[in-house]
Amino acid sequence: MRMPSRLVGGLVATALLTQLTACGTIFFPDRRGQIEGKIDPVVAALDAIGILFFVIPGLIAFAVDFATGAIYLPAGQTVQVSPELLQDAIGTDGKVDTARLKAIIEHETGRSLPLDDPRVLQRTGNLEQLATLGLRPAA
Repeated sequence: MRMPSRLVGGLVATALLTQLTACGTIFFPDRRGQIEGKIDPVVAALDAIGILFFVIPGLIAFAVDFATGAIYLPAGQTVQVSPELLQDAIGTDGKVDTARLKAIIEHETGRSLPLDDPRVLQRTGNLEQLATLGLRPAA
């Protein structure tokens, strides 16, 4: 009966050890040393999950990521695309050209999105939503 308790203890120790080290420091070691920038939402979310399961190790993960700078996106990289650039993807008939939209997003963020996947849900907006984004209807 001694072996299962050692196994469980080892698993718990491993889980705590991985939570004590910060997610950004592990996943993005090349980002260490930055002192400012935009916060990477992926790293922040992973650290927040650590807070949900283990409060103290999650807080330590945030502290380590901020102290090392691994929580910040690399210089010049963003996770947003300005609405003005997205207007190029809207055709004269008011329809969104998915190939052009995919090219714009890939150029601006460096990430390729599967917009041609049949599982992608496309929704239409209304004039009020466009107005809140500062866009004018072009159709």
